[in-house]
Amino acid sequence: METQDLGKILIIDDNEDLLFAAKMLLKKHAKEVMIEKDPRRIPFLVNNNNYDVILLDMNFREDTTSGKEGFHWLKQIKEIDPKAVVILITAFGDVEMAVQALKEGATDFILKPWQNEKLIATLSAAIRLKESYNEVDKLQKKQKQMQSDMKKPYTDIIGQSASMKNIFSIIDKVAQTDANVLILGENGTGKELIARAIHDRSLRKDEIFVGVDMGSITESLFESELFGHKKGAFTDAKDDRAGRFEIADKGSLFLDEIGNLSLPLQSKLLTVLQRREVTRIGTNKALPVDIRLICATNMPIHDSISDNSFRQDLLYRINTVEIFLPPLRERQDDIPILANHFLKSYSQKYRKNFTGFTSAGLDLLQHYAWPGNIRELQHAIERAIIMAEGDMLDSRDFFFLSAKPASDKAPTSVTLNLDDMEKTTIQRAIDKNGGNISKAAKELGLTRASLYRRLEKYGL
Repeated sequence: METQDLGKILIIDDNEDLLFAAKMLLKKHAKEVMIEKDPRRIPFLVNNNNYDVILLDMNFREDTTSGKEGFHWLKQIKEIDPKAVVILITAFGDVEMAVQALKEGATDFILKPWQNEKLIATLSAAIRLKESYNEVDKLQKKQKQMQSDMKKPYTDIIGQSASMKNIFSIIDKVAQTDANVLILGENGTGKELIARAIHDRSLRKDEIFVGVDMGSITESLFESELFGHKKGAFTDAKDDRAGRFEIADKGSLFLDEIGNLSLPLQSKLLTVLQRREVTRIGTNKALPVDIRLICATNMPIHDSISDNSFRQDLLYRINTVEIFLPPLRERQDDIPILANHFLKSYSQKYRKNFTGFTSAGLDLLQHYAWPGNIRELQHAIERAIIMAEGDMLDSRDFFFLSAKPASDKAPTSVTLNLDDMEKTTIQRAIDKNGGNISKAAKELGLTRASLYRRLEKYGL
């Protein structure tokens, strides 16, 4: 065993020969070994030092067999430090005394005279226990800090523009209720962040937040994913499975891209929301669910009512409160704040020393249209930090942005370059489908994942 494996040890025994023998044995393995023959000094020692392990004799001169003194001082130690790791030692041990010692808070029990290997092994186990106590303490403090951070106003959402301040005000009002919320906005505006902010400030903040991308769920898997299934309900149902509604019980359920649901799936969802219960596929048993519902879409959902592609009664069910997230081009005051946030984050990630932007660089960012909104700004700064040199990001580091058209329309110039043609076709499909990625992917004959890869490739 290597030096200092056993940390800082305190040994308390009225036998001086035993104290010195133990110290000689353990000093090769411990960071520090302190010895004390007078148990009356225990309160002073424990109050003024942090010990990894305390070895405590059970019997002193006043009472050599009953162990009462040992139990008395054990109680004193635990009152001062409830997480103290104490190993009791005695020459008159028996099973009943050992059990009582453990009930009183001792970590272990060892008999004199001990075997050296046995003592070291016992101390090693005690040290591991102490380390686990320390780890739990760290986690508890971390959780307390996280809870404290959540009380700070919107550290997870960046923005100081008038429109964002208005959104913060709405969140403050709605979060403490159980009202259903519908978040509207273009792709990349941060709808999930708003949903999480509502949950984190709600009465359900200590419960689970479950997010579901409705656009990625096929019609055949919709009921299984959201409502669950029984083993054997269909070919691939090899086990019982709880749906997202069950998992989110007592917490918040976030249904993203809800505007992509077909009318039949909208009807099934509406039934569950009205009854507040789900029935797993393959069973007839209805399970009550208690959720806070938050939905989001990038589609003009009110227009979808007019063309009968979205149920009006479902919209009324989900939009007790609506929050509209403006596109980044309408939040120009927030662009420098967001840009500096991403600059700091990615500078740390890639171990770069960027300190800011040149005036030309910041001017370019503020006047660019940002069709991909905050997500595009984030990716642009990450790309620039990876490729650029020096300590300031300049407009030249964002050449890939200046090459794009300023408007949302695809360029009309004729080109035979395959990449340009693919980029133009993708942009037209997205424009045609009102920004609906699922519909655009279907029209292009691509999967959603393939389309997202191409969007990132072309910076769309």
